[in-house]
Amino acid sequence: MSDLFSQESADKERIDYLRKELNHHNFLYYIKDAPEISDREFDALLEELHKLEDANPQFFDPNSPTQRVGGGLTKKFKTVKHSFPMLSLSNSYSRTEIEAWVARAYKSLGDQKVFFVCELKYDGAAVSLRYENGVLVRATTRGDGKSGDDITINVRTIRTVPLQLKGDYPEIFEIRGEIFMPKPSFVTLNESRKAAGLDLFANPRNAAAGSLKLQDSKEVANRRLESFTYSVVSDADIADSHYASLELATSWGFHTPLLYDNYVQRVSSVDDVMQFIEYWNEHRHDLPFEIDGVVIKVDDVYQQKELGYTAKSPRWAIAYKFAAEEAQTILNDIRFQVGRTGAVTPVAELEAVALAGTTVRRASLHNADQIARLDLRIGDTVRVEKGGDIIPKVTGVVHELRPVNSKPFEYIQNCPECQAPLVRPEGEVVHYCPAEFTCPPQRIGKVQHFISRKALDIDGIGSETVKQLFQAGLVTGIADLYKLRVEDLLPLERMAQKSADNLIQGIEASKTQPFERVLFGLGIRHVGETVAQKLVAAFSSIDRLMEASIEDMLLVDEIGEIIAKSVFDFLKRDDAQILISALRDAGLNFERTDSGGDLLMSQVFQGKSFVVSGVFTRFDRDGIKEFIQKNSGKIVGSISSKTDYVVAGENMGPAKLEKAQKLGVRIISENELIQMVEQQ
Repeated sequence: MSDLFSQESADKERIDYLRKELNHHNFLYYIKDAPEISDREFDALLEELHKLEDANPQFFDPNSPTQRVGGGLTKKFKTVKHSFPMLSLSNSYSRTEIEAWVARAYKSLGDQKVFFVCELKYDGAAVSLRYENGVLVRATTRGDGKSGDDITINVRTIRTVPLQLKGDYPEIFEIRGEIFMPKPSFVTLNESRKAAGLDLFANPRNAAAGSLKLQDSKEVANRRLESFTYSVVSDADIADSHYASLELATSWGFHTPLLYDNYVQRVSSVDDVMQFIEYWNEHRHDLPFEIDGVVIKVDDVYQQKELGYTAKSPRWAIAYKFAAEEAQTILNDIRFQVGRTGAVTPVAELEAVALAGTTVRRASLHNADQIARLDLRIGDTVRVEKGGDIIPKVTGVVHELRPVNSKPFEYIQNCPECQAPLVRPEGEVVHYCPAEFTCPPQRIGKVQHFISRKALDIDGIGSETVKQLFQAGLVTGIADLYKLRVEDLLPLERMAQKSADNLIQGIEASKTQPFERVLFGLGIRHVGETVAQKLVAAFSSIDRLMEASIEDMLLVDEIGEIIAKSVFDFLKRDDAQILISALRDAGLNFERTDSGGDLLMSQVFQGKSFVVSGVFTRFDRDGIKEFIQKNSGKIVGSISSKTDYVVAGENMGPAKLEKAQKLGVRIISENELIQMVEQQ
């Protein structure tokens, strides 16, 4: 027995040694580009580790270098809430816009000296990597910014993502980055797909995003994805500046832009920023990967905190997008699509043309005014570009190439799906089909919206299943979901017993969703998540909301005339009332309850606006904002005479403090804010 323990101990010691050595050589090869051993020697060490791990499964470690090759299967990616929101960046397209952004920063920061960090804007898939005690524990997609999909099993296969850190790293932190597919890997992938008779990927961005959602991590490993990490996030203070945090991340073993010449620069003027932008606009095609612009950030972390955030993006960072590539092609036809809300969108059918790495055959024309402004005619030679290198759009006509017999285009008068006469509400540019409950794409779209994650979040059913249910005649509208039985579903293609059971269970579980989700799920035009929450907080039940006048709704914070009229008109319609009655009979919530996690806690701050500045003890910055909003308060980005309160934490910017005092705005602490709610 002692010999057995002795052998196991020796194996464990050798396994630990090999893992450490292989991690070291991985770092030298993939991060530093300075290998010390040959590929053959590396493979020999890896093979030895494979054999030892196979013989000693009790020492399995998901972060072992052997796991880089993948092999795990994932049927469904778990949704995970981000510890820190993954916000998108505001975009700019000119020096003037960059200058305006810099001016706003200086205005908010007063006389402080400001440095900026310029980085490449990688064209891939954004991810968040969480490390605990130096080990990768989770990798998550951006998702909706608040939560994303757990793709750890696939990200482990990417060799420029360290599984074990080195140096003096924090105990717990997250680092944001971009997963991308290098150009050579993209060419190789498409060549193999072409040989296999498969559809080709349009561009490296799509290939990277698609690869991260593959169910077989071994296939992900074969795709040869890479990463750049560029932003450390933590509750603890990591560094005083963004640039310093990049230096630390590099020392911990991350693949950062600091490892390369001119991928990142710290500068002090708009001229320096534009010089960096102009250089990479000219040289971007020389890179082994795709970029679509440059990101500019305020370097000082305390200045970042002072500048704060809007609802969607940080005020201390901005993206400069390179000018879109343009091509010319023939406009063969204009067709029309009907969306969930009845909005009719004209679509240009184009002669296929290569543009920014993709083949473009269709482009949005937005609305009738756009067609008239461009004077588009069938048969025209048109200019097409990709807005932000993503969405194709028609930007103009080459009039000298127009056919002599061309005729002005006449916009349709009736819905292309149900032939109902189109309407165009006063003050709007979009035509709508008014047949909300009978027009086929609207009916399908309404059900797809109703089951979506932010609405009723019905598990076991997706958009394609909804189409299948319509085609089979099992569903003609939202209320029919609650009449489905397992035996109805079993005859459907690809619907086994377990799938049918899961679908019915998901529908049953949706009856517990809170009122504001049900209200949002009804798909009322102009009613998003926040508006639904505001209406529920103000009226508490569907009956009170149906009795409310437009004037009553206008008294609710952030509810304007367009929203109020849309809600009022919807609730007065017979077909809407029939739907609500059917859903109520099915057992859905149409009254506000205390169990809904997204419900407002009180109306104590109703009509009050708050600016939040500094660092707090009981909340993080997002947490204190959420606390205010859940008690009916409104978060605003800057102090003005209309601001009711400034919630001041430690390290509040002196410029904001001075401005609040000058305007006579009441300054309160975190504890005073909480007491205001508790006293109610």
